[in-house]
Amino acid sequence: MQQRLIKEMASYLQSLPEEQKIEAINAFRQAIHENSPFHNQPIDCVLWIKHDEISANDYNPNNVAPPEKRLLTQSLELDGFTQPIVVTESTPSHYEIVDGFHRHDIVASRAALTRQLKGYMPVTCLRKERQKKHDRMAATIRHNRARGRHQINAMSDLVRELFQLGWDDTKIGKELGMDGDEVLRLKQINGLLELFADRRYSQAWTVK
Repeated sequence: MQQRLIKEMASYLQSLPEEQKIEAINAFRQAIHENSPFHNQPIDCVLWIKHDEISANDYNPNNVAPPEKRLLTQSLELDGFTQPIVVTESTPSHYEIVDGFHRHDIVASRAALTRQLKGYMPVTCLRKERQKKHDRMAATIRHNRARGRHQINAMSDLVRELFQLGWDDTKIGKELGMDGDEVLRLKQINGLLELFADRRYSQAWTVK
């Protein structure tokens, strides 16, 4: 039965024009994912989504220096995509990047890559319970910090926003992989009094 289904699926896909074929492949993958023992792992379902249906987030503190960006471009051109873009589905058929902005940006600026990918990009979606803004922000930071790259001022802004969304220092530290002192320093960079409403100010933490 398995071989028969595979042959029928292959025959069906071969009968479709390219765009409909991609839509069908995505649908098959989603159906398999729903019944997979690994359905709680985002990487279990990689979909091909049109490039113009994917947009950057407004909080990513990650920055790639020119040499690393050139190397990333070369890797995409020579090796292809080996990691999907991590996204959330912000609205039906529209996706916001959690991790992979620079890969997305490079494809948009390189005609050869756009042609090679037929205007699509490989994405994997965060689980629905992790799609609130503070969860998306925390996921972006975890991805960035795991690679050892983030900008301090942008990180400080992000900590401020998480605080304003209702997370306390303990929650911020746990979700972003920081100790209490690091959270305090990042809050202090902003110099906002409301960030220290629950803590005595100390000259020892003044950022120069």
